[in-house]
Amino acid sequence: MTDATTEQQQELPSTPPTSSSFPPITTAYIHTRREPFEHGLLPIPKLIFSDGIQTLSQLKSTLLSSQPIASTLRINSETLASTLQISLNHARLLLETLSAVLHDDSDPLAKAKTTQEIDSVGVNVFDLLVFLYLQSYKRLLPKSHKDSASVADVWPSTSAFDGVLSALTPLQLVRSNSRRNMPSQTDEEAHQLSYLQKHLDNILTLLADSGEGEGNESLVLSVDKFEHLGFLVYFEEKGSNRTPLSQNAPFFANSDPDMPAVPIPVSQVLDWLLQNISSTLEHISERVSTKGNGPSNASDQDVPMAGICTSSAKPSSSPRGPTLIEGISKSSCVKKASDLKGSSVKVVNCQESVIYVLAPLRYATVYGCSDTTIVFGAVGKAVKIEHCERVHLITAAKHICIANCRECLFFLGVNQQPLIIGDNHKLQVAPYNTFYSQLEEHMNQVGVDPSINRWDEPVALGMVDSHDSLSHPAGASEVQAESATRLDPDQYTEFLIPKWLGSEEAEPTKNRPFPLTDAYLASQQRNHTNLEDVKQILRETQLEEIQKQELSSALHVCFKDWLLASGNIRQLYCLQE
Repeated sequence: MTDATTEQQQELPSTPPTSSSFPPITTAYIHTRREPFEHGLLPIPKLIFSDGIQTLSQLKSTLLSSQPIASTLRINSETLASTLQISLNHARLLLETLSAVLHDDSDPLAKAKTTQEIDSVGVNVFDLLVFLYLQSYKRLLPKSHKDSASVADVWPSTSAFDGVLSALTPLQLVRSNSRRNMPSQTDEEAHQLSYLQKHLDNILTLLADSGEGEGNESLVLSVDKFEHLGFLVYFEEKGSNRTPLSQNAPFFANSDPDMPAVPIPVSQVLDWLLQNISSTLEHISERVSTKGNGPSNASDQDVPMAGICTSSAKPSSSPRGPTLIEGISKSSCVKKASDLKGSSVKVVNCQESVIYVLAPLRYATVYGCSDTTIVFGAVGKAVKIEHCERVHLITAAKHICIANCRECLFFLGVNQQPLIIGDNHKLQVAPYNTFYSQLEEHMNQVGVDPSINRWDEPVALGMVDSHDSLSHPAGASEVQAESATRLDPDQYTEFLIPKWLGSEEAEPTKNRPFPLTDAYLASQQRNHTNLEDVKQILRETQLEEIQKQELSSALHVCFKDWLLASGNIRQLYCLQE
């Protein structure tokens, strides 16, 4: 068996020859689901097993004998905590993370909103086993950049906090790489497929049942257990939605629902999957080779945008991947639902900008941005922000993870506790502070509940992310990440989204949907009262004309200084129709 902890970074792998009586799918390639790789990894040491399949096989037997939730194959947080020997809070965090990355939206765990609901329905044992095995995955890191001078033209000066855990901190590592050397979505998928290619044998063993005979040769896989692989991979034909994984497998396709298909030997399933993975990797290699010798494929190209991007701008995305908003510098960018391909967005390498994504989303990622304000409409599954400096993020979401960020401020309406991991400094959280005309409609579409807001309950895990292949000093993995503090209520302000950026239809959302806590509400009311008092004083003050001009000039200067110092001058450009 493969040892899960010895996974190494590599280029596109050489594919081993396989033999199978099943031909590969000719109309579609196999693809990895990005979501569990990008949003489903938790840096909790006890979830990463050093002996690969051995402990997980024992865990499988223990979990199947537990079954505390009726007669189902579902496990709640208490059983998870005792079986995995983790805290109850970490067990609940595991369930919440799993609910955000499940492949089956009809699963009760995916539908659950509150912590109580998530705990009551629990997780299917086999989804849990696949999730736990995936915790051994090591993410693909960018190559180092050879020309540091070119980086200086793109990024601001190095942060005062840089230089602690390794030769390069995560933020410096990002800055030392230009877009040319950052892993593309194709690179990441090839790396993920390579990981599965090495570990599928173990994963199938966890899903399999014992048949007639002895040893691994007796293992068989039923159609329902096969479908749990949908957590990791899927097939997609051009122009069609994802179909159940079993419908793409020749040994399960077109089986009678009233008469379950006969379980298939694991060895045959493994050969068929490896053959399809090899076919996809060969296809990726051909695409990479073609790009190296000629024009890039437009469907996988990352297009930087400048100026103010409105709905007429064509988003950068691949047919399967998220819409990319990349390289925005000293500009404003607006994306609505009609501008997006799919339901996921990535905002990458942007600086000194304001970015609006006013749409219902499933997943959203922010990576490598600085001095930027980002507004996401409603995100029904998960948001992740990573390697950012001085970013203001405003989002209504079910789940958010913050990693390796500095001096960032988060205005949150979130149904689950914010997760903070990695090397963070001076993070602040505050209640959600904006709205636009279709916000409540978008929240309803993706299942974000405005009556639940856990913005002020962040959970901090380890400072070192065990899923990155970085070397760190001994003992560093045991250090807890720096958590976030609450924004001073007196510094809380509402963020105005211009009406012309919303829908031209009726406006059902008239105010922010998440209620403010008492301290922030009192501060808002106090600020409003003070403003009215100042207005009244100005109206009642008797000034000569020259004094009025001097006062007006002084107010303009102060306002201009505030705009420049706060960075709000970028938003002012957006407010001008």
